[in-house]
Amino acid sequence: MTTIGEHLLSSVQMAHFVAHGSLRMDAVVPAEMNAEAMQAFQAGIPPVPYGTPVLDAYPEGSFMRRLVEVPEVAGALRSLVGPDPNVDHHFVHVREPHEGAAQPLHGDAIIDVRTDAFDVQLMYYPQEVTLEMGGTLSVPGSHLRRTNESDTGRYQNLRGQSRLVCPAGTVVFLHHGLWHGGRRNDSGIRRYMFKIRFNPTVRQRRLWDTSDLSDPRVAQELNTGFPWYEHATGRLELYNRVLMWRALTGDETFDLDHWVTRVSNRPQEVSA
Repeated sequence: MTTIGEHLLSSVQMAHFVAHGSLRMDAVVPAEMNAEAMQAFQAGIPPVPYGTPVLDAYPEGSFMRRLVEVPEVAGALRSLVGPDPNVDHHFVHVREPHEGAAQPLHGDAIIDVRTDAFDVQLMYYPQEVTLEMGGTLSVPGSHLRRTNESDTGRYQNLRGQSRLVCPAGTVVFLHHGLWHGGRRNDSGIRRYMFKIRFNPTVRQRRLWDTSDLSDPRVAQELNTGFPWYEHATGRLELYNRVLMWRALTGDETFDLDHWVTRVSNRPQEVSA
C-alpha cells in the first residue's frame, strides 16, 4: 500500500516547476481509468461552484475523485498546493477532427498577481496525443511574465515553445500564469483534455519532500534560461523565481547571482 508521502515531489522537481511553470508526468493514470475517462467526458462532467472543496466537488468513488487520488497525482498536488485544496473550476476541452483553428496563446486569470501564492491547473490527457492531433502548446518560463490574458494571442510561435506529444494517461501541472493554448487538430480523432484548477487552502511553504533542499541541482534548475528570453529581460524571470522560491521555502537569504539581494538592500543604520 502506498501513501502520499512516498510520492511527494522533491526539491529539484519543485525548482523545475518554479523555473518552467509546469511539471509533466507521463502515463501515470492506468489504462482502465483512461478508457473510463473517455466515456465520462463524452457524457459530460457537471460544473461545480467556484471554490468547492475537493471532497465535496468529487464524491468518493467518482472518476474525478479517483483521478486526483492516483498516487503520483495526489503527491504532486499535496506538494504544490497542500492538503484539502479547493476546486476553482474544471472543464473538458475538446478538439474536433480537422478543426482548422487553434486556440490563441494566452494566460489564465492574469488579474491574479500573487507572488507568494499560486493556483495549479491539472491537465489530464486520457488518450495518446500525437503531433498531428495538435496537443497543448505552452511557453516554458512564461508564468511569471505578467500580461493581460490574451495579449499574447497575436503570436503564433515563440522560440523554445513546447507542443505536447504524450502517451495516454499523462498529467501536466501548470502554474496558473503559464502561457498556453490548444493547438489545431489535424487528425481524424477527437481529442480530449480535462482541466482542473486548484486553489490552496494552506500556506504554500515546504509542502514537498525537502530532504534534498541543499542539492546543487536546485539552483541549477532555478537558473534555467529559455530561448525566448532576451538577455537583459530574462533577468526579470530569475528575479521573480527567487522571490517565489523564498516564499516557498521561507529562506529570505536565498538568491541567484545576487539579483534580489542588491535591489532589496535598504540599510537602516544612520551614518554619523
